Formats: sequence, C-alpha cells, structure tokens
Amino acid sequence: MIGIGPGNPRQITLEAIDAIAACDVFFLLDKGARVQQLSRARTELLAAYAPAGHRVVVIDDPPRDRDPDDYRAEVQRWHTARVDALETAIIESVDAGQSCAFLVWGDPALYDSTLRLVDQLVARGSVDLEVEVIPGVTSASALTAAHGIVAHGIGEPVLLTTGRRLVDAAVEEPANRIVMLDSHLTFTQTARSDDDVYWGANLGTPEQVLISGKVSDVADEIEQARARLRQQTGWVMDIYLLRRR
Repeated sequence: MIGIGPGNPRQITLEAIDAIAACDVFFLLDKGARVQQLSRARTELLAAYAPAGHRVVVIDDPPRDRDPDDYRAEVQRWHTARVDALETAIIESVDAGQSCAFLVWGDPALYDSTLRLVDQLVARGSVDLEVEVIPGVTSASALTAAHGIVAHGIGEPVLLTTGRRLVDAAVEEPANRIVMLDSHLTFTQTARSDDDVYWGANLGTPEQVLISGKVSDVADEIEQARARLRQQTGWVMDIYLLRRR
C-alpha cells in the first residue's frame, strides 16, 4: 500500500518512490471515465518511478449503491465484492516471490478502504501475502498548507470526520473539525453562520480551488465552485476545516 498524496506529484515521498521502484505489478481500480484524471496521475507516477518491465493490472471496481437504506451493510457488501476482484487479480497476475502494489490517494490509513480490503484478503488465507504500508501526505495536511493555517488553536483538539457524521455531531463538538467525504457540503445546513470555513478541492492539481471565510459569507460561493469544478473536470475531491469562533 503506497500513499501518493492528494494530487500533487511533487508531494510523493522518497520512501514511496523507493517502494514503487521495487514493485513488479501495480493494481489500478477502474472507476470509469468520470475519474480518468485520477488514473492518469497514477500512470504518470509509474512512468517516472516504476522499474522497466513492470505490469499494470486494471481491476473493474464493483458497482456501489450511493444512497442505500442501510449504509453500513451496503459498504460491507461492496467491500466483499472488491476483495473477490482483488483475490482473482493477485492469483492470476502475481507470481510467487513477486511484489505488487496499490497507489493509494492520500494516505492508506485515512478514509481509504484499500488496506482494509487487503486485511480481509489475508484473513481468507487463499494467498500468502506480506503487507507493507508506505504513508502519504494527507488531504488534511494539504488543505491547511494551501490555506497557510494551523488546524487548531493552542492545545485544542481537532475532530477528523465525514459529512455523514457531521449531521450527528454532539452539541459539545470540538471547535475545529476537518470534514472529508462530504459531497453534499453538509456544513451549509449544520454550521453556525459565524463559523469559519476553509475549503479546498482537487488539492495539488492544476484545478485546485481554495475558498475561506465566514460560513454565511462563502457557503454559496463554495457550492457554486464545487458544481463548476465537477462540470469542468468530471470529478471533485474536496475537504474543509470548520472553526468555531
């Protein structure tokens, strides 16, 4: 599992470059034409750092219900289908003694399921794998760096969460919340009007967009920018920091 950062090819670490250079086979999950730019970014990294003779194996990503009645059950079903596809790909494409890798957007430990899938595959016992994880620059780090801010006040905690969980946040939630996986921009319904928001989309790419300010002042601007970016590029990966005044 090789973390490659949130989009800027210069944010890949030297450790990740070394890991890419040592691998024989690379797996790419094909999520369709809408996100071809993401696949292209990985392909460019392989062209720059992978060894001669390496192979790329494309795995069709199983379909997923994005609005299920039971979110957790649907994710578990989807993960099982992905493990099945990964198991087949490894058995058919990787010889004994060879190394294979996933290039994971951001960091493998932060809101990415790839490592969890590999753990499930190892537990099946159908293939003998030794797993190594190479950390990557997170989108949270890229967001605060792009805005030139510290994520919290002196000694304050930071809650790292998702838009889905933001709706259920407790009344005494931390003053600083970094929110990922929020295609609905949930803060526009849940945040206080005088909260500060630092929003970024497609961080590290040429299409990067940054907006910050009071929620009441910039919420509409962020919604419009997100819609415009999706129309222009076909995909949006965004993240934001909410700060209580």
